[in-house]
Amino acid sequence: MIKVDTQKTDRISQGDVFKEVDFIEYIVEEEGIIEVSKIRFPLIIVLSQDCDLFHDFKFRNKKEEEEIKTQDKLLLSVLVAPLYNVEHVYKGEHLTEIKILMEPINKKSSSGQDLLKNLKPRYHYLEFPKNIPIVPSVIDFKHYFSVNVDYLRELKISNFICKVSELYREDISHRFASFLSRIGLP
Repeated sequence: MIKVDTQKTDRISQGDVFKEVDFIEYIVEEEGIIEVSKIRFPLIIVLSQDCDLFHDFKFRNKKEEEEIKTQDKLLLSVLVAPLYNVEHVYKGEHLTEIKILMEPINKKSSSGQDLLKNLKPRYHYLEFPKNIPIVPSVIDFKHYFSVNVDYLRELKISNFICKVSELYREDISHRFASFLSRIGLP
């Protein structure tokens, strides 16, 4: 079981968990009609490094009298990943609402147990404390996306659930980086 903090702060932090976050799949304009396709994820976790998020927040909240020479601390977006119900992941059904069927994982097999022990590089299992209204969940590191900083800051007011404590968020961050840096060999 992971440790979390439910105290809301003004800034976005690595390990923040939000509910109901939209991912813009595409935007198409045809003959003056704009079509926006979005996917609303019930739960996401922030993956971006906390130091970057801290400096972005600090930059955005500088007082007018402070001299600003460059905007190199400003972030355009924040990396996040959906949290999926572990039971849906076992069945391969965690993306059926967007018509994607995934490979099932037999939860009684060694592969299913490896998922729970975080031995499968692609996935990270999280079990929240009883006071947090989130079922045991899985991050699938193949399903990360970026979200606009201002959009996420606005959502924090009403959609923030909790923040994963530093030790656990660093574990997630290292596993995510390791998964992204893998090399597929023949």
